[in-house]
Amino acid sequence: MASALTDKLTRLVKEMRGQARITESNVQDMLREVRMALLEADVALPVVRDFIARVKEKALGQEVLGSLKPGQTLVSIVNRELAATMGEGVADINLAAQPPAVILMAGLQGAGKTTTTAKLAKHLIEKRKKKVLTVSGDVYRPAAIEQLKTVTKQAGAEWFPSTPDQKPLDIAHAALDYARKHYFDVLLVDTAGRLAIDEALMKEIKDLHAALNPVETLFVVDAMQGQDAINTAKAFKEALPLTGIVLTKLDGDSRGGAALSVRQITGAPIKFAGVSEKIDGLEVFDAERHAGRILGMGDIVALVEQVTAGVDIEAAQKLAAKVKSGDGFDLNDFLAQIQQMKQMGGLSSLMDKLPSQLTAKAGAVDMDKAEKDIKRKEGIIQSMTPLERRKPELIKATRKKRIANGAGVHVQEVNRLLKEFEQMQGMMKKMKGGGLMKMMKRMGGLKGLGGGGMPKMPF
Repeated sequence: MASALTDKLTRLVKEMRGQARITESNVQDMLREVRMALLEADVALPVVRDFIARVKEKALGQEVLGSLKPGQTLVSIVNRELAATMGEGVADINLAAQPPAVILMAGLQGAGKTTTTAKLAKHLIEKRKKKVLTVSGDVYRPAAIEQLKTVTKQAGAEWFPSTPDQKPLDIAHAALDYARKHYFDVLLVDTAGRLAIDEALMKEIKDLHAALNPVETLFVVDAMQGQDAINTAKAFKEALPLTGIVLTKLDGDSRGGAALSVRQITGAPIKFAGVSEKIDGLEVFDAERHAGRILGMGDIVALVEQVTAGVDIEAAQKLAAKVKSGDGFDLNDFLAQIQQMKQMGGLSSLMDKLPSQLTAKAGAVDMDKAEKDIKRKEGIIQSMTPLERRKPELIKATRKKRIANGAGVHVQEVNRLLKEFEQMQGMMKKMKGGGLMKMMKRMGGLKGLGGGGMPKMPF
């Protein structure tokens, strides 16, 4: 996320931490660099000015000048003010209303409203244990209604049918009536977007708001829009009483300016962030944690949450018991480990949450290539018969050729996978009966992971 901004601010953070003494001169130099980084990231000029003024006032105050570690204190001020710019702490969704609580989704076409509606439905079902109904009021985009039907099914919510020949107000009234009669907790209304702001769009959404009286009006904005996001935010703020913002495509190669600008421009808190295209790729937005990620400090809390949610604890315990009992670690287990990584969001999603000092060490790794390599390994194993997966020693030349053809790869890649599997199988044998501690001692207490005798992992 916001890679260019993160790279620049990470470098500045390192420089600031090394400062033994803070003067007005080096504060000015640092702030000039921060200002340039923010402007290049498409942060709105008024937001940049306000941010720089706040940091300068605190940086030249007693808090920094009287500190024993002024460089680190200065970093904490930048971090704190960055979080304050995006909002304080976490602003969760408000459902304090007579059911069904209506949530209106607003935004331009292409911002990701329809997908976000389904993601929010899944979040409310899983995290808040709510019964959710979705409906599409987008009668202008031919595929919009069918798209919402598909993603709603994936989310595990119920979809209310609508057709392009109906009026959005009629659809909304019918859906609300259905939600009341069938005791739904939440009604999510996906509204029509346009390619640009126009009067017809604003009048339609104002009428919908007046008729539905939603408990939440969420403005969905594409984080990759830059300055355009700011102009859109202003227009929607003038038309509607926005209660929250959802930033989409934060996993893309965005400059990150929208995340730092929309909160201040609209006055509405950022409530959610879309972090992947998957139906569960929606995070509750935490300004402090997001500020840490922008400054290259990582987000270890989010990383732990992501791993915990993605790991099948029961499957992991079964594998541990299997290894301990001495049963062979086979290619089915190897495949299960690869699929666990995919469930956790993949390599790039995990790396995004690590501090920059750690990711810098893996800087030479091509993430796209690594992700493709994982998929290729999965394809090779899936091209094997159940017997071959249980007894890899059976896989000789003719079988290797058949497996390679089935997976669409060269035989050398099948050989490479089998070699990696043998390394991991050897490691698992050493873990049996307390051998893990001996192995760790031989490796020098896990020093030099990836070298020093550590078998290559499948991901």
